[in-house]
Amino acid sequence: MALNYIWIGLFVIAFFITLGKLIFLGDVNAFQVLVEALFDSTQTSVMSIALPLIGTMAFWLGIMNIGEKAGAINFLSRIVGPFFNRLFPEVPKNHPATGQMMMNFSANLLGLDNAATPLGLKAMGSLQELNPDKETASNAQIMFLVLHTSGLTLLPISIIAQRAILGAKDPTDIFIPCIIATYVATLVGMLAVAIKQRINLLDKVVLAWLGGLTAFIGLLVWYFSVYLTKDEISIVSKVVSNLLLFSIPIIFILGALYKKLNVFDIFIEGAKGGFETSIRIIPYLVAMLAAISVFRNSGALGYIVDGFKFAFNHFNMDTRFTDALPVAFMKPLSGSGAKAMMLDTMKAFGPDSFVGRLACIFNGSADTTFYIVALYFGSVGIKKTRYAIPMGLIADLAGVIAAIFVAYLFFG
Repeated sequence: MALNYIWIGLFVIAFFITLGKLIFLGDVNAFQVLVEALFDSTQTSVMSIALPLIGTMAFWLGIMNIGEKAGAINFLSRIVGPFFNRLFPEVPKNHPATGQMMMNFSANLLGLDNAATPLGLKAMGSLQELNPDKETASNAQIMFLVLHTSGLTLLPISIIAQRAILGAKDPTDIFIPCIIATYVATLVGMLAVAIKQRINLLDKVVLAWLGGLTAFIGLLVWYFSVYLTKDEISIVSKVVSNLLLFSIPIIFILGALYKKLNVFDIFIEGAKGGFETSIRIIPYLVAMLAAISVFRNSGALGYIVDGFKFAFNHFNMDTRFTDALPVAFMKPLSGSGAKAMMLDTMKAFGPDSFVGRLACIFNGSADTTFYIVALYFGSVGIKKTRYAIPMGLIADLAGVIAAIFVAYLFFG
């Protein structure tokens, strides 16, 4: 319902602001600008965004299917199993929910949001089987949901693909910043829920995992900020991101080849979902890009951003980041809305601008808290969400702050 009111509000506010321009400022071209923006955005959403994404989505869905059949997901589950047993003490060892959650997180790590959804719903259903109160979210369900909404992503494939479509000079330069921001969001969300649920964070396995991951990210940021120039950071990001992007399919393919599987047929089986996924998002892109376009072209979004600039100017801060804040505002409500905001921001400022890059990092720093809560809990009949939403929003806020920090570090 929240997205419904937001979508309506974007059109209504744009109409009345434009009407005010016509009546009080005598701007006879005000509504012409809106109409042109409306037609341009609807065409762009289909011809320049959704259709070109079909190939990218098909490829990575096919690769994901190879990885699953080759046993890569099960291998990952065995590695992370001891850590998950501590985070989800209500879930018995070797319960199907553990593997399903790992597959969901694995899809998220690869940036395949649409592939992650059915796996996540299946995992939520398995957790519901263990839930003694079928209308109230269990501790395990809340932990899973917050980890999911924090959106930990290793390969932000869709963001990189959209940057490439819009002509970014180096579409992968936001790769490492996205990892840092989304890791901070995940870590903060997980710690907040663990403290609430009184999970023993001093357990040696938990400390080893959290300490190792945090040390790696911290050392990465420290090294980049102390020893590398901006140009060197860009080069390292490019090399590492492209190396990892190409290594993942090679590892999956070699694993499947080792098991003597028909790799090509498995790829085709998975890739078939790419077309369906890309076509399925067209109505959402059309709806949100149209609403956002008229809202921005009416000047409304500019007024909001100017308000934040005015507030932050009192602290003598660089206010460039405020132009990308609409993406951060939309992300907890709607993934498609945030994606549309990101695309609109890159179109307005350029994909290689500071604002365009920060919009991408905002979009990759967390997931859609309200949407995921409604979808996942609604799928199993949960009515009492307890503290799931506040914890998810805490993770979102941490991701936003981290995104601003790393954007200035890498591109400022």
